[in-house]
Amino acid sequence: MHAILAGGGTGGHVIPALAIAHELQKTYGAEVLFIGTARGIENRLVPAAGFELRLIEVGALNRVSLTTRLKTLFGLPRAVWAARRMLSEFQPDVVIGVGGYASGPAMLAAVMKGIPTLAFEPNVVPGFANRVVARWVSAAAVHFEETAKYFRRAEVTGVPVRQAFFDIAGKTLQHERPTLLVFGGSQGAHAINRAMTQCLPELMKQAPGIHIIHQTGERDYNDAQAAYRRAGASAEVFPFINDMPAFFARADLLLCRSGASTVAEITAAGKPAIFVPFPRAADDHQRVNAQALERGGAAVVLEETKLDEVWLVETVSNLLGDPLRLRRMSEAARSLAHPNAAKDIGAMAARLAGNEE
Repeated sequence: MHAILAGGGTGGHVIPALAIAHELQKTYGAEVLFIGTARGIENRLVPAAGFELRLIEVGALNRVSLTTRLKTLFGLPRAVWAARRMLSEFQPDVVIGVGGYASGPAMLAAVMKGIPTLAFEPNVVPGFANRVVARWVSAAAVHFEETAKYFRRAEVTGVPVRQAFFDIAGKTLQHERPTLLVFGGSQGAHAINRAMTQCLPELMKQAPGIHIIHQTGERDYNDAQAAYRRAGASAEVFPFINDMPAFFARADLLLCRSGASTVAEITAAGKPAIFVPFPRAADDHQRVNAQALERGGAAVVLEETKLDEVWLVETVSNLLGDPLRLRRMSEAARSLAHPNAAKDIGAMAARLAGNEE
């Protein structure tokens, strides 16, 4: 079995794609090729995972200037042709698009060649690349039930998440202090960092005994650490956290962004969350992701425009002061998890390729 995974750009695209690739390799003995672009994180993660990566040149079409859009449109036929040549050389049985710049041209090339295609879509509203190819793909693996309407044939599989997050769910850890974990992705989230440090004195009054674990990113680390020291807060401040599942396990409540991978990790771990969607995310997908969990009773959405001292302190202190509500949110989050996501997506790809186990 030969499979191509196309797309990338961010960890939210590449990390699930690697999980799918490992599943195809382990269960079906698949030979896997990745197609990406030179500027995506796939250039670091894919070779490090032991997979071959080939690159095509393609720009952005969504949320960019007219000049950039025109340049991309003029270059798109060349990108599709380059992807088509890679498909001819590799002879894949299935092409899986994971979103991102390279996904569109590779999926279009596969459709033109009559190769079965599988779109993987982790967000409630599909990204631009998947929306473009939605009407032609053979099938789609989605995270949310409401996403299925965008594709002709879709299955709700969830997003592949490390087993360590699932291992947290259901465990009752006794914390000496109510613990809040704050993070904003590997680069941090400046708006969340600023709001947290500004509200510290009032938060410590309203939530006495609170312990805060804060991943700030490199840029805000020194300033945040100094602010926690000035406030005399019980806190652990890190520029980056490597073992995130271990810190999830210690937290009673999370304050974070709502990218697809973060949402999947939170449901896997069964943790209650306050989501602050990144307002400039493509297609506003973080807001829609967060609202889906809020409707399910697993999270509270706090808009960045309301990320001031009063709203933040009130939201955090009210939740930490209500263990019964936190427990209900945790159960709701866990009910939305998909522990077999990689296995189910791999099975879909194998069926399309005519190579079931």
